[in-house]
Amino acid sequence: MRLLLPAICIVFLTYSCIPIRIAPQIEDYKITRGKKFKRSLSKRQMFIFENSKDENHFYDYVNTKFRLEHLKVYDDVPFNIDDEQYFFTWYEVEIPNKTLNLAPVIIDVVLNGMLGNDDFEPYALQSVDRFQRKGNWYIAVEVYSDAEKDCLTTSALSREVVLKYLRALKQEYLVTHNYDEVVFKNKRPRCFTRRI
Repeated sequence: MRLLLPAICIVFLTYSCIPIRIAPQIEDYKITRGKKFKRSLSKRQMFIFENSKDENHFYDYVNTKFRLEHLKVYDDVPFNIDDEQYFFTWYEVEIPNKTLNLAPVIIDVVLNGMLGNDDFEPYALQSVDRFQRKGNWYIAVEVYSDAEKDCLTTSALSREVVLKYLRALKQEYLVTHNYDEVVFKNKRPRCFTRRI
């Protein structure tokens, strides 16, 4: 019985981080309303995927691929599918995992009790954050055209072709490290023959 209480205290202190908010894990991509994913996004349907690269890499990718020269890189980016013009707007979104660390609070309470302090003095809390954050980054893309206000809704006529395009765009972004390569992929080279 004497060993049970210290064992429970050690286990409690070791695993005392309580998750307050856990960011979603997205395998490939997710189609959902922007406001449902994060309140600051629009109400349109969004193509959302996890961004494993550093901040502003998607900006550089879009700027280079669509040759925007740093003008309107975030919104109204034009692209064509089967001679139909569409536009997309994208957002780089962070949703952090947030946990509450109880170990420093308990250590301070015990130390203040053992030392007989009338006023609470932080000993362990001075060097440790009570809240720990680990950021998870996502790219959220909304697509629209002159004919349809939201091309990703289930009733949109262009949903399937737009989804195919966005999946290819996401894949190209994630596997490309030098974004200047994308410019060369955009051009369809003619077949050159070597003259002797």
